[in-house]
Amino acid sequence: MTRGDERGASAPLILILSSFVAAGRVGGGSQVAALAALGVETVLVPTVVFGRHPGLGAPGGGTTDIKTFEGVLTGVQAAGVFQALHAVIAGYFASGDQVAAAARTIDDIRAVNREAWIVVDPIMGDGDGGLYVDEAVAAAVAADLVRRADLIAPNAWELQRLSARAVADPTSAVAAGRSLGRPALVSSVAAGDDIGVVFVDAGQAWLAAHSRQTTAPKGTGDLLTALFTAERLAGAAPREALAKSVAGVARIVAGGDVDVRLEKLA
Repeated sequence: MTRGDERGASAPLILILSSFVAAGRVGGGSQVAALAALGVETVLVPTVVFGRHPGLGAPGGGTTDIKTFEGVLTGVQAAGVFQALHAVIAGYFASGDQVAAAARTIDDIRAVNREAWIVVDPIMGDGDGGLYVDEAVAAAVAADLVRRADLIAPNAWELQRLSARAVADPTSAVAAGRSLGRPALVSSVAAGDDIGVVFVDAGQAWLAAHSRQTTAPKGTGDLLTALFTAERLAGAAPREALAKSVAGVARIVAGGDVDVRLEKLA
């Protein structure tokens, strides 16, 4: 996939609908930084503005109220951004109203720009703590955003919730991903003693895995989604984008190069 030839030589442009955490490499703010390093332009519309990650204690800041959230989106649209977009990344939402506004925004974008790639990271929870958004938010993301996506990017726990299928290894991740009827990038998949990411669509499935790190900071899923999206927009095939994005995240977590094995799955 590449958009550069269609839109001229300008840098790719991605709209991000997700969180902003001032003192933390997580959420939309971390994606903006990572994409800027790759020469990708971004427009971030924050769903929350926090001082630090909520998992560390009281984060400071708060949720973007729906009037402000919708108002910012209206301004972005008026600036002509929708027509120029190469992709949208929808990530963390704090309310069902925000999810509904995001769904309307995606529809508005597609009405004027059929080439924009819609990536939905259905942020709901993880295997350590379970659901960490309101049930209403999780239900709205599943009902209103997943079906609008060209790519979904859940972790294994989120895929299990979305598909109502067990996701215990790469094989089950492939089956669960295909059951949703759209390409999926599935992180935090157990691969024997290793940890991996699975890409699956109707015609192919790949695993990129590496040794587990002793500590893994929050926000690696956000980074993975951003890097994979950038690689695909640059024209990389799914297997290449998977290998590069997983290696990039592993390098950041480990503070150096990590051996990543790429394996074709059935």
